[in-house]
Amino acid sequence: MALNIVSWNVNGIRAVMNKGFAESLASMHPDIICLQETKAQEDQVHVALEAIDGYHIFANSAERKGYSSTAILSKRAPINVANDIGVKAHDQEGRVITAEYDDYYLVTAYVPNSGRGLVRHDYRARWDKAFRRFLVDLKQHKPVILCGDLNVAHQPIDLAHPKPNYNKTAGYTQLEIDGFTRHLEAGFVDTFRQLYPETVAYTWWAYFRNAREKNVGWRIDYFLVSEDLMPRVGDSFMHSGIMGSDHCPIGLTLH
Repeated sequence: MALNIVSWNVNGIRAVMNKGFAESLASMHPDIICLQETKAQEDQVHVALEAIDGYHIFANSAERKGYSSTAILSKRAPINVANDIGVKAHDQEGRVITAEYDDYYLVTAYVPNSGRGLVRHDYRARWDKAFRRFLVDLKQHKPVILCGDLNVAHQPIDLAHPKPNYNKTAGYTQLEIDGFTRHLEAGFVDTFRQLYPETVAYTWWAYFRNAREKNVGWRIDYFLVSEDLMPRVGDSFMHSGIMGSDHCPIGLTLH
């Protein structure tokens, strides 16, 4: 029986609960759903999700309230759950949760945005390097599934307007592109692009200028798997019709 995993940057767990999250969850019926940018402390996540039945809930919160943060909802209890990547400089914003299951690790991440004016560009480079080291170390023990908002469009096909954004806009600079490429070189596979090399599909749209209606978007949410897991991947896709955030959920099925 296939495992159904969903990843979704909800842009605020309390906000999305008021925008039909429970109904969206029921329609996608995931075995595991990973959430990014919950913008809530751990206790607030549990309160927000108190009407959601059938899932074990784990949350990692930023020290700064109402900022960043991640969560995992899993029907089956993981063997172990750990927060962060073990590097103090990168462990203040609740950006990573790792759930260990029998035959794989599931990592969800909300990768730092380089910011308006690229003010965090150098920090982003340090983050990518440390995060990749963390993933590679995990991969020595079990196969790894990485999902989340990785805040980079890797190829020109992954955003509607590549030329005017290149090296000017956070998420499409050569530094960020190279960081993602190094993840692939370290033994990970971009599941959607592997299965659909020429398909144009986005996961994030700006709120202004009717970007979503016009499908002027970016693909910045991903499922990456270690190479040894790729034969088990049934599909990798977008739930593009699910509303409630400026991101749509993405899905992965694993046999």
